[in-house]
Amino acid sequence: MLLFLRIFTAALLVLYPLAWFAPLIRAGLLPLFGMSEISVVSGLQKLWQTDLFLALAVALFAIVAPIVKTVALLLLQMHSAERWLLPATHFLGRLAMADIFLIALYVTIFKSISIGRIEVGWGLYLFTFCVVAGIVVGHLTERVLDRHAAPLLAPAD
Repeated sequence: MLLFLRIFTAALLVLYPLAWFAPLIRAGLLPLFGMSEISVVSGLQKLWQTDLFLALAVALFAIVAPIVKTVALLLLQMHSAERWLLPATHFLGRLAMADIFLIALYVTIFKSISIGRIEVGWGLYLFTFCVVAGIVVGHLTERVLDRHAAPLLAPAD
């Protein structure tokens, strides 16, 4: 089980960067104009020019939190980090989920004003998969670590 978790966690370290460059949404101002693809990276580039605070928040939610969490989980699985790091991974997972919530909120708002067109891209599904998989891996890692620590915590006879 631990080997599977390590492989899956390492795969997330590859899938996250792919999700950052994949199209999250395709948006167009009016039905007559073409659609432009927006990824995490291209969105960050635009935000960096217009709203530094929001750009930093998106970078934290979409890039820093998920990758730090994934690296921390891999270190825990390899017994190269202390167990106190595990609760921090839960917090980082919540930050990454906040990014998906914000994207969904923006898509909903944009669709409701009916000025343009917006379509969800495959990158949003990939990014969502990565975040949810990271949560599952975090939960399974905690269970595996608990199971391995149980004999150490047993009372002495």
